Amino acid sequence: MVDYQEISAPLIEKQKQKKISSVHDSDGISSSSQSSPFEEENSPIEQVALTVPITDEPSLPVVTFRMWILGTLACILLSFLNQFFWFRREPLSISSISAQIAVVPLGHLMAFLIPNRVFFKGRKFEFTLNPGPFNVKEHVLITIFANSGAGNPYAIHIVSAVKVFYKRTLTFWVSLIVVLTTQVLGFGWAGIFRRYLVEPAAMWWPHNLVQVSLFRALHEKEERAKNEMTRNQFFLIAFLCSFAYYVFPGYLFAMLSSLSWLCWLFPASVLAQQLGSGLHGLGIGAVGLDWSSISSYLGSPLASPWFATANIAVGYFLIMYVVTPFMYWFNVYKAKTFPIFSDGLFTSDGQKYNISAIIDPNFHIDFNAYDREGRLYLSTFFSMTYAFSFACLSATVVHVFLFHGRDLWQLSKSAFQEKKMDIHTKLMRKYKQVPEWWFLSILLVNIAATVFICEYYKTQLQLPWWGVLLACGLAFFFTLPVGVITATTNQTPGLNVITEYIIGYLYPGYPVANMCFKVYGYISMKQGLTFLQDLKLGHYMKIPPRAMFMAQVVGTLISALVHLGTAWWLMETVPDICDRALLPPGSPWTCPGDHVFYDASVIWGLIGPQRIFGNLGHYSALNWAFLFGAIAPVIVWIAHKSFPNQQWIRLITVPVLLAGIINMPPATSVNYNSWIIIAFISGFVVYRYYQKLWSRHNYVLSGALDAGLAFMGVLLYLCLGMQHVCLDWWGSDADRCPLASCPTAEGVVVKGCPVF
Repeated sequence: MVDYQEISAPLIEKQKQKKISSVHDSDGISSSSQSSPFEEENSPIEQVALTVPITDEPSLPVVTFRMWILGTLACILLSFLNQFFWFRREPLSISSISAQIAVVPLGHLMAFLIPNRVFFKGRKFEFTLNPGPFNVKEHVLITIFANSGAGNPYAIHIVSAVKVFYKRTLTFWVSLIVVLTTQVLGFGWAGIFRRYLVEPAAMWWPHNLVQVSLFRALHEKEERAKNEMTRNQFFLIAFLCSFAYYVFPGYLFAMLSSLSWLCWLFPASVLAQQLGSGLHGLGIGAVGLDWSSISSYLGSPLASPWFATANIAVGYFLIMYVVTPFMYWFNVYKAKTFPIFSDGLFTSDGQKYNISAIIDPNFHIDFNAYDREGRLYLSTFFSMTYAFSFACLSATVVHVFLFHGRDLWQLSKSAFQEKKMDIHTKLMRKYKQVPEWWFLSILLVNIAATVFICEYYKTQLQLPWWGVLLACGLAFFFTLPVGVITATTNQTPGLNVITEYIIGYLYPGYPVANMCFKVYGYISMKQGLTFLQDLKLGHYMKIPPRAMFMAQVVGTLISALVHLGTAWWLMETVPDICDRALLPPGSPWTCPGDHVFYDASVIWGLIGPQRIFGNLGHYSALNWAFLFGAIAPVIVWIAHKSFPNQQWIRLITVPVLLAGIINMPPATSVNYNSWIIIAFISGFVVYRYYQKLWSRHNYVLSGALDAGLAFMGVLLYLCLGMQHVCLDWWGSDADRCPLASCPTAEGVVVKGCPVF
């Protein structure tokens, strides 16, 4: 593992006062010339010092006519496309990087064509439609605007679960209010915790460096060195390669998404399917050569710090190749009765559980019917993911308290001392800040509105008023510790399980109430972290805080409406959407994320944790994971204090190690195998031994791969239409494992599977 100092030491110290760019070009971005007077105040995080410019040009116009037009357009398109692709088997996530690239020629075109006439000249409201050349600050604000539509609102899972899986009534207007209040609630948490998670240099938000690097490549005037490419040239070549290549895994040769070698060698073996399938098994040796499958759940591997990648790899190895096989082959919890890797819900004999049989007419559990149907069982892997989630929750709190508690306490007592401010924070102090009461007002009004709608529409939402307040309390408590982990490792431990657990015990039998509580308790926090990440991007690029606030608010309102409208349209027009039993073979509309969300609502909401993980359940022993999660960071902390010269010990981040598998399922082993390999090559090999190459091209390559994939993915769907085109040939089989879809019940022939 790489030495801790290699990650945290300033670039200027490590490279012995290597000169950093400091001369402004026409767009306000620095180009190399002479050493900056601010070098000694540069960020203590080397990746930041390598990537982020340390100068500012306050005179550049930011809130312009171009920003509003292009930002609104980008937000609408990203919201529509991301929601449209969300229901696919391999969700295609189109990040704001695609909009970041697409708006550049449009911005320059508008600057060229629109007249520069000044309206209301000499008056208070003087403005012009064309304030001059398209500049980098406009570009950043457009990207922040567009980023509001880049993430799918989690609350839409409630809509799909109720309408598609439970087949119950949930009106469009109630759905819209839930989506809006969930998204906007995050503003409050962002405002409260921005001083802890945005201004400190140690909170560096690794993913933002991808976009910063791309901004510099698109706007910086760079001279080409001999035998080298400029970042613009490198980006263009990588973008075209990514764009052209995706036609193979995306259409012509879908097998590239999951190459499962064991399945090829032993095509008739159920054991080979269990061990080797990259989509339905342990995925030993399975890899994917498809950037969509690599980056769809964990994000870009090129943006992950190596120490975070190592923690994720260890956690993945433990659950996939140690814990799960041990549990399965020793038949713990009747494991051999069920598939080794599945997100399904089963009866004791391995058959699909009939959920509709245990729901009464009031959308509540019928306990007599549940007793007749019997206990609900989970696959081995699915049950273990919940154990890891339990441990991750307690580990997050303990880890942040031990490793960051002193710094957070000092910030709470005296805000920021001058010595803790890097150059970026000092430059941002020149701008008018957003008053904290703006955030608090949004927070309080939103909480009041949420309580009102939950009480007024209680028959549809089921959540009582005290549930809303409790959910907000959980979000407030966990935003800071989870934010610290996210801002330093690029991985976010989730609160979904603990929110489900709490409301499931307090208010069992009401699945919609459980889903709403999870959304308000977990997603409002996650949305707050998204806002904080964008605030940090604006912090790096020196965007006025009030302009960022305005763009985020408007973008969130637009994206909520477009996301819900798109999802509603698909649910009304695509026949049998999400129903794997009724969809034609090879259909992409399998909704893996919605299936997991629905299963969770059954486990935690309808049946309740007491009958699954409590004294009346089959999996009560998994609660010991809470204790394990609390103890593990203490062991790491003691080891670090005992061996202070072994800095690698401090890089062991237990919450990241445990949360690494939080996306499984629906993510599969092939997603993780390929992601870990590429993250290792980038974050360890290239970063350590070819640092100049890494600093110039790593994040640019990440943006190019994302953009090329997104544009070709959109083009394929526009050309082929909404219906799935099934190519009946060997290259169209994504897993190449004939038994991949067979539940391998012990001693039972199921769907043509041979006896195990």
